[in-house]
Amino acid sequence: MPQSSTGLFAQAAGTLVSFDRMVFKGLLQSLVTPEGMKAFLSHEGVLLKDFKSYSEKATAALETTAKSTAESAGRPYLYLQKAHTARSDESKEQIVRDLAAKDGVTEGLVCVLAVQETCQTMKVKRVAPSRLGFVRSWTKCNFFYYYFIDPDFGQMHVRIQSWFPFEIQVYVNGHEWLTRQLRKLGCEVETYDNCLTKVGDLPLAQKLAEKLSHKDWPAFLNEFAERVNPWLAHIRANGFRDYWWVIRQLEISTDVLFPTRKTIEEIAPDLYDYAIRAFGAENVMRFLGRLKPGAFRGDLTTDLKRRPEGWRIKHWMNGNSIKMYDKWSVIRIETTISNPREFKTLKHVEVNGKPSWRWLPMTKGVANMWRYFQVGLGANGRYLEDLYNAAPKGKAVKELDGLCHSKTSHGRRIPRLEPVSAFTAALFAAIMSGEHAMGDFRNKHIVQRLYRRPARSARTRKRRCARISRHIAKLRGHGLVARIPKTHRYRVTKRGARLMGAVMMVRGQHFPAAAAK
Repeated sequence: MPQSSTGLFAQAAGTLVSFDRMVFKGLLQSLVTPEGMKAFLSHEGVLLKDFKSYSEKATAALETTAKSTAESAGRPYLYLQKAHTARSDESKEQIVRDLAAKDGVTEGLVCVLAVQETCQTMKVKRVAPSRLGFVRSWTKCNFFYYYFIDPDFGQMHVRIQSWFPFEIQVYVNGHEWLTRQLRKLGCEVETYDNCLTKVGDLPLAQKLAEKLSHKDWPAFLNEFAERVNPWLAHIRANGFRDYWWVIRQLEISTDVLFPTRKTIEEIAPDLYDYAIRAFGAENVMRFLGRLKPGAFRGDLTTDLKRRPEGWRIKHWMNGNSIKMYDKWSVIRIETTISNPREFKTLKHVEVNGKPSWRWLPMTKGVANMWRYFQVGLGANGRYLEDLYNAAPKGKAVKELDGLCHSKTSHGRRIPRLEPVSAFTAALFAAIMSGEHAMGDFRNKHIVQRLYRRPARSARTRKRRCARISRHIAKLRGHGLVARIPKTHRYRVTKRGARLMGAVMMVRGQHFPAAAAK
């Protein structure tokens, strides 16, 4: 991770990259297709016309298991009359926390909740005038939520659909796991909600966090599947495949730890202001791995929201997102991956009968956990790299003032800049665009951005190129860009990223109509 001894992150104690929310989905591959269900019923000796009564028997077995599991553990089984979500301020998680606190539960089953929700299931319908068949259909059925306090993962839940094909969802939290592991090793840890606000040994914490991506997830998840699905042993005994586990959603967070909440309150306004004004669409695409913004087809949005615990800025792109928010004394950058095919992973494949390695779209299989971690680490790192260029307003204004005066360097006069003029602001925006900010650029790249219409003559084209060359020379003189040796390419310096970002922020804030043109 980049380090900063100055600017808004000067007082940071360090960074910690870890998994946060982890949601897994289990699918019985033999039962998720009409063909598979038909083969399973044939093996069971059940006719299609009798499927309804057979499925009701299976559903009753799941309900019996849910109730008996709660009863044997001495814990409640509760049927919820409506969906309980965080948006309604009546989340299932809060119900569980209240129950655990009230009854003093620190480990094991807390409760089983039953609620009716939308599901996709198998139904027998007439697919031809004289033939019945299976079709996948959306409907509603009961789901059973088993809430546990696991010795390793803390509060977690397993959700199972009561109708075929018995899909399972398992939720765990990486920060809960990390906190418990550190305390077992005697490391001092302070937490707020699911944030580690102080860690006695950050290198150890980081090593443990990375270790979680190599866990034997299928074995861990299958253990819970066996607890909640009494039909699973029967399915296995008949030679049908076990659950196939995929990653439904994964959050990878990079926490920047500060000494106190007061420090966060001092720097947060400048950070959020910088992020909302300096991070355009191309920056967001670069954060989330899009190296060629021009080829993008999809949805991209940014949203800034005030929450009770602080501010949150979030950017979405094609089902994935990256956001920044503060929790007590932590600034968190968090990448959420729901659509892994936006990223690539290195796979061993056969090409023309010969083994070869190829970068292919990433899938949801749990075998890709380490690659998910790498993707999140990279996205958060690029976001933080740009944030490190944000400067406190007072310091930025002082440095910007210096650009407004000419100076002499190596006996050569460097003309002054006009940082908030329309042309200079447009020049800065072109240089700081997503594909250039952390890479390099040439004169022609800036010409193409500033002049949307092609030149009508060679003379006009030459004049445009010469004008940009003069301005690049001024930027080099003021230390905002640097030439890459032995090339005609340039890169943005750290000073340049900081000051040009400040100009874009100031112009967007105080000259919004002009900045929008």
